[in-house]
Amino acid sequence: MSNVIAQSQPRIEGWVRHGIIGGIGAGIVFAMFEMIMAAILNGADAFFTPLRMIAGIALGQQALQPSYSLLTVIIVGLAIHMMMSAIFGFVFAGILRYVPSLTGSSTTVLVSASILGIGLWLANFYVIANIGGWVWFPDKSNAIVQFFAHTFFFGAVLGLYLNAAARRT
Repeated sequence: MSNVIAQSQPRIEGWVRHGIIGGIGAGIVFAMFEMIMAAILNGADAFFTPLRMIAGIALGQQALQPSYSLLTVIIVGLAIHMMMSAIFGFVFAGILRYVPSLTGSSTTVLVSASILGIGLWLANFYVIANIGGWVWFPDKSNAIVQFFAHTFFFGAVLGLYLNAAARRT
């Protein structure tokens, strides 16, 4: 199945649409995994901790405090997370569109997307978070959970969606 994605979806509009949809879908799967793992590892009260951490990007570190409005945290955290997920999905779809060698097989797409997930984790948690002053990301996260979340519950999910979308068209 040579270049299945590049051949089946040559128009950029399709890539934009599928990248955004795939990013949002992967972002939802990722967020649910993160929230469930937070509750399993740290107790039921920690279920919303991942959203508190994300909301803290815009609201400041006080969003991590249990006394901070949970409704505000959920709205802001989800908005930021879904926007970033859509952007990352769009960017990855653009990469696939313009680098046809990454679309040589379903496996190549899946591996490429998984590598993207690892790259997002490392860049976001250890470079961008430090620049932004969001030290709670590397300090309050379990590296093993983050590896699995970004690699398999975001990257691989995005890759599976984009590969399947290309096959349907």
